[in-house]
Amino acid sequence: MKKMLRMLLVAFTSAVVPSAPAQQPARTATIGYLGIAENPELDSAFRKGLEERGYAVGKTVRIEYRSAGGKAENLPRLAAELVALKVAVIVASSSQAIEAARTATKTIPIVFPVTFDPVRSGYVASLARPGGNLTGLNPLNPEVAGKRVELLKEIVPRLSRVAVVWNSTNPGSRLAVQQTEEATKKLHVRIQILDVTAAPDLEKAFSAAAKGRADAMIVMPDNFLGSISGRTVKLAAENRLPVMFSRGDYVEAGGLVAYGASISDLYRRAAGYVDKILKGANPADLPVEQAARFELFINLGTAKRLGLTIPREVLFRADKVIE
Repeated sequence: MKKMLRMLLVAFTSAVVPSAPAQQPARTATIGYLGIAENPELDSAFRKGLEERGYAVGKTVRIEYRSAGGKAENLPRLAAELVALKVAVIVASSSQAIEAARTATKTIPIVFPVTFDPVRSGYVASLARPGGNLTGLNPLNPEVAGKRVELLKEIVPRLSRVAVVWNSTNPGSRLAVQQTEEATKKLHVRIQILDVTAAPDLEKAFSAAAKGRADAMIVMPDNFLGSISGRTVKLAAENRLPVMFSRGDYVEAGGLVAYGASISDLYRRAAGYVDKILKGANPADLPVEQAARFELFINLGTAKRLGLTIPREVLFRADKVIE
């Protein structure tokens, strides 16, 4: 009798006590990553920033990459694809990508790792309080444009004409060109502005610089121009033309000199914005941060091949000198 009662009790308990619910898998956030051209080093810096904050790409967070292959006209379609996927946040890795993303959505948060002047460009209401769905980092490129001219004048004392290569599809780059023009006027250097919006334009730009008797060249900061930097370095060597870049990795690849904010550092820090947004922060309340590191890279081997002697005071200021 007691055995039967115990059996009935077990059966009754099993019937009225619900079983523990099956554990639900953690939701994987999806990040949209929009760019005009592929740039593995910067993409890697962004992923590293995510990993530093505890994310495992492919496991706890997914990244949907969309690259326009250097063609700005492809960006609106690619931005629309990311919006249709209902990504949690869009990382817009160039001014052209920012324009496409903010046209495609007014609600999905947009983070820019770099931009030239987010207030003048109309991306944010102010640096302290962006006020919309965009926020990110400002490398102050227009302000350092003048410094690039000054450094180039120190390195190339004979400098009287400089060719400036820019990408006119990049709205922010126009501000940097204006700052460069102002700096050249102060130093009594003539300027030749050359537009490169597609890879074949690069050879034409070097040809035009030669015809214009340019003593040196400055390549404006731009992700598309960065994607063809290897070709730029090669053409600079072939034409024996000193070229000033904005990123140190171009100098490590054989370029002469570079000065500007550490773009890799900005991409790594952009992951911090994504982290805050995924945890519920509103981009309207996340202040735009300024660049924290500015770097001067010099390649002495390239200088020697060009017959240039880098002044000692310039070498002392360099963050990295490549023999």
